[in-house]
Amino acid sequence: MPKGESPLISIVTLNYNQVETTCALLESTRSLRYPNYEILVCDMASSEDPSERIRNGNYPRVKVLLSPANLGFAGGNNWGMRQAKGDFILILNNDTVVTPDLLDRLLQPFFEDPTIGATSPKIKYYYRPTYIQYAGFNPMNMYTGRTTSIGLGEEDKGQYNVSRVTAGAHGCAMMVKKETIEKTGMFAEKFFLYYEEWDWSARIVKAGYKIWYAADAEVYHKESQTVGKSSPLKAYYLTRNRILYMRRNANVFQFAVFTVVFIFFIAPKRITFYLLKKKFIHLKYFIKGIWWNLHNSSRSRI
Repeated sequence: MPKGESPLISIVTLNYNQVETTCALLESTRSLRYPNYEILVCDMASSEDPSERIRNGNYPRVKVLLSPANLGFAGGNNWGMRQAKGDFILILNNDTVVTPDLLDRLLQPFFEDPTIGATSPKIKYYYRPTYIQYAGFNPMNMYTGRTTSIGLGEEDKGQYNVSRVTAGAHGCAMMVKKETIEKTGMFAEKFFLYYEEWDWSARIVKAGYKIWYAADAEVYHKESQTVGKSSPLKAYYLTRNRILYMRRNANVFQFAVFTVVFIFFIAPKRITFYLLKKKFIHLKYFIKGIWWNLHNSSRSRI
């Protein structure tokens, strides 16, 4: 960034019945070298108020905001962003651990290229710290509604150490400048959980901005602490929002192909899997995810 410039960065992170995890993140932020930031811990109506526990930790620059309801990932982060004072906002999962120069390295690309609207770091697994979860995204397949994370599960040997434009920002850790938010809105709250960062990424790109993978910035992710790696809730939202994303972002031809693929290939495959594994609750929520799209508009508050 230009010498002497340290714009305010607002770090927005959600807490839902995970005060231990959130405090571990806050503990890691003590190492941040960047001089001008605030941290907004947005509690999503946890069963216990985390304020005292966080206050007793004496974490620097932290404000605890208490929502009267669980607004989900999309709505909760929007609620936090509306109260943020920063020129740049970092959406950060509470189950992450930051590195000392994270803020500096995510911020720098915005000064080098004004057409960059969002940046995301290299994300590694906390419990396998030499392995990659995210080094950018491949483009969304607009006929299947699926994408893949570049480098997923690979050992980090420097093969993704070159920063570049990427197809999508990662909701686990994404920095957005205020100008981008003003022009594109925030997360579409109808998604609640999953695919929301892809929908926002699509709007950011449509608005003429680039999404940047900052290879020299890193966070470590504990992954799926809230809903679990294979829960009925996850099956529901992944199914529901995969279809919702396509309804909102595919053209007529793409959506027609997607519909055929989903009906004749994707749905039978998932149903067979759940039946063979005797995951009947997962099957119920998979069907509920499909059913939701038949009875709800694709439009949403942004």
